[in-house]
Amino acid sequence: MYHEHPLRILKYSIKNIWLLIFPLLRGLHAITFDADKLYRWLKGAWFDIAVIGAIIIFGLIRWYFSRITLTDEAVIHTEGAFVKIRTAIPYSSFSSVTVEHSFYLRPFGAMRIYCDTSAGIFSSSDMKLLVNKNVCEEMMKKIPRVREKDGIAYNHKPNLISILLFSVFFSSSFSGVVYVAAFFFKGGDIAKDIISASFDRITAETSKIPFHVIRKIPAAAIGIGSFFIVTWLLSFTINMLRYYGFFIKSDKSRIEVTCGTFTKRRFTITAKQINYADLRQNLIMKIFNAVTVNISCAGYGSQNKNIPVLFPIRKKKYLNSTLEKIGISLGSKNVFRPKLTSLWQYIWQPVIIGLCAYPLSEAAALFFPKFADLSYFAMIMVEIPSIWMILVKAAAAATSKISIYEEKIIINYSKGFGFHTVIADRKRLAKMKVTQTPAQRVFRKCTVSFYFNGESVKRHCVKGIKVKDACNIGLLLGYNEAVNLRR
Repeated sequence: MYHEHPLRILKYSIKNIWLLIFPLLRGLHAITFDADKLYRWLKGAWFDIAVIGAIIIFGLIRWYFSRITLTDEAVIHTEGAFVKIRTAIPYSSFSSVTVEHSFYLRPFGAMRIYCDTSAGIFSSSDMKLLVNKNVCEEMMKKIPRVREKDGIAYNHKPNLISILLFSVFFSSSFSGVVYVAAFFFKGGDIAKDIISASFDRITAETSKIPFHVIRKIPAAAIGIGSFFIVTWLLSFTINMLRYYGFFIKSDKSRIEVTCGTFTKRRFTITAKQINYADLRQNLIMKIFNAVTVNISCAGYGSQNKNIPVLFPIRKKKYLNSTLEKIGISLGSKNVFRPKLTSLWQYIWQPVIIGLCAYPLSEAAALFFPKFADLSYFAMIMVEIPSIWMILVKAAAAATSKISIYEEKIIINYSKGFGFHTVIADRKRLAKMKVTQTPAQRVFRKCTVSFYFNGESVKRHCVKGIKVKDACNIGLLLGYNEAVNLRR
């Protein structure tokens, strides 16, 4: 039987921090610095000390009665002095175990352990422990890990360029941040020119406004744009530090991932508990046939907004054999694609936005000629993402598909500006949903959506599928009565 690390006393004590309201009220009473009140406050200081002592004692009691028991089958965490709460999780039920060694905990020899199972609907861990190194090592000996003695089925350490590219593409939406920053940089200059041109025409009363106020306009806009750039750079730096030293090894049952510089993390993932693999790309990555592989597994990537990445950046042609070694297979059989006439269903939104941008800017310039430059600039800023989205959705219409391969479901689809290839076992499928809009009903098409097991609800859908194909997909997956659409 073990105790948690003594640092846990502080966390347990903080939960009773509300008791400090009483010393605070006493302090406010003496804040006038009246000599008599100050003397009475000092005389009653024992009360403040007693309150602080009670807070620490409460934390100490909770820590003392927080005990960890490691049996051969399960880890048991017992809490509470009067009301006992006993949590027992069999090692065989773990979907993932995370060991986190933060830089500020290292001087104290403390480590965090997060134990997760597939039970529950929330992203919080099923068991959180703060322990010393010895307890952590004892616990990890009990948990099944990659069998190095029998030979590692696969190990991989991405190079620095791979981590760098991953951090660039997946740090707070790189292209979006650059785009917004450009908007403020250029928009600020245009706003200054508009107001400066109108400065001589304003009334005598308004002309009393100091000119330095106008000069501040582009500075403020540049400041906002710089803020977005700095925010992205911060996100990029955090990702580099978080995933530097990334290393993965696996056998057919377990996957182990280690990464991090200041905060070192080690993940032990049970392969059979993976809900699905998600191969992600943006348009640039798709052109160069590069992909990043994420997985959906309870506990992996849920702490501190970690990305549940398995491979940061990798060429797709090298990926098939790699994924097979860790139990994720790609195949091509029973392939169902959107109809060619479904292109409009994919691109209609950006097309309409792009077509409306020009006449709206012309109308704005006609009715408000002083703001013509600003309206044209806004039109360009709308047209650029619209054109990019048209390209993305056109590529999605050509590459989206649903494959039923042996016991696997493979879904290629697009969401936003990104492309996804989801690979999952049939037994992980929680729900299949087929929907039709009035326009789709006319052309005998529909949208097929899939929902898989997981701690959060995520929809993976392919639009423009033939109704007949949707019925066949339902039959292949065993949903004989689920698809009642007319063929």
